[in-house]
Amino acid sequence: MRRLDPQGENARVAVVVAKFGYSAVERNKLKRRLRELVRTRMLPVLAPMDLLIRARRNAYGATFEALRDDVSDAARRLSRPGQAS
Repeated sequence: MRRLDPQGENARVAVVVAKFGYSAVERNKLKRRLRELVRTRMLPVLAPMDLLIRARRNAYGATFEALRDDVSDAARRLSRPGQAS
């Protein structure tokens, strides 16, 4: 995860999912899950910022609940000033 200074009034989030030898169907499923979690868990609590989320290899095997917990944890850390890198 990488946070940059804001360029506008709203938070902007990009999700990057590398191939890691997985099919396009699997990559798209992971991207859809992460985008939905960002939309429901992160955007409501984020201050204006540009944020890049890069999925790791083990995200492919993670349950939706595990991804939800990770995204929620990241949202909590980012909502506190000076806590993210």
